[in-house]
Amino acid sequence: MAEPLKNVYNKVFFDEFTQAFSRVVSNFDKTQFLKEIHDKEWELRELKQRMYHISSVMHNHLPKDFEQSADILKQLAENLKEEDEKMSFEYMFLPDYIEKHGLDYYETSVDAFEIITQFTSCEFAVRPFLIKYQEKMVKQMYRWSTHKESTVRRLASEGCRPRLPWAMALPAFKKDPAPILPILENLKNDPSEFVRRSVANNLNDVAKDNPEIIISIAKSWFGKNKETDALVKHACRTLLKDGNREIMELFGFGSLKNVEIKDFSISTPQVKTGDALSFSFQLLSKSKSSSKIRLEYGIYYQKANGSLSRKVFKISEKVYEGESKTSINRDQPFKEITTRKYHTGLHRLSLIINGEEYEELLDFELVK
Repeated sequence: MAEPLKNVYNKVFFDEFTQAFSRVVSNFDKTQFLKEIHDKEWELRELKQRMYHISSVMHNHLPKDFEQSADILKQLAENLKEEDEKMSFEYMFLPDYIEKHGLDYYETSVDAFEIITQFTSCEFAVRPFLIKYQEKMVKQMYRWSTHKESTVRRLASEGCRPRLPWAMALPAFKKDPAPILPILENLKNDPSEFVRRSVANNLNDVAKDNPEIIISIAKSWFGKNKETDALVKHACRTLLKDGNREIMELFGFGSLKNVEIKDFSISTPQVKTGDALSFSFQLLSKSKSSSKIRLEYGIYYQKANGSLSRKVFKISEKVYEGESKTSINRDQPFKEITTRKYHTGLHRLSLIINGEEYEELLDFELVK
């Protein structure tokens, strides 16, 4: 069984951190610090709770003057970056400290973000600043989009995502993303794939609330070079799953008049939780020429209230030869995962070809 991620905060980590912390904080009491860290609730805390707790304990060992504390954290981040060049998510409690204590100190906090994000991402911590200081902060992130460091440029995109997972949403940008689009325009041809991936994720967020904007951007950006084309494709993944016709056609997924499904069947009509659904079908391409086809399937999961909710899974996306027949077999696991709770009872399976759901749906039962 995989080691829980929260256990990254172990003895080795705290030995290294307290050693680095003692170099920038005068009269640092390591024994007291560790005593406060390992309180009676420590073992019960999950990863993000541990991050927040470390940030809170740090507050007891830093100057009460925020500007002094921010200078110390910048120095700490720069020292740690010299020792380890790779990004370290374990230290995201540093920007959390800025978020908690620096919201009324805009200039000092922005300066700290620019330094600290080069060592550990500040994508979560900048969001309250975007809400409180939207106009100023958007201008700052636009400036960051031309920064020499890729980590800072990525913050410009990742920090303003309207629906960043595990973070507070940005309602203003969900409603109207116009203020952040110039930032993404600046970064669409960024030399760093890490940055371009963030731009794609930001655009995918926008697509969930404003699909017409992303359709327009996709048509404008697509076809210039392979890197930007890959960005656009990833940005349109929600629209592709939704079967948006304009986006399907943009990526070359056309008519289904020469595509046929045969022998669609489920070999496990009753599935135990922990096992897998097995199904198969044949895809017939009756056109004389080759066709680009996107194949997906939908699982209609039973919900607690007895209704069904579809989730789409991709099978393949490739060119099929003309007048060809392809046999396809798939297994869909029903193992317990933290992000999905399974409910026993009727479920359904569908096939989706180039965004269009095949008319035949098959039932299966999930049992304990």
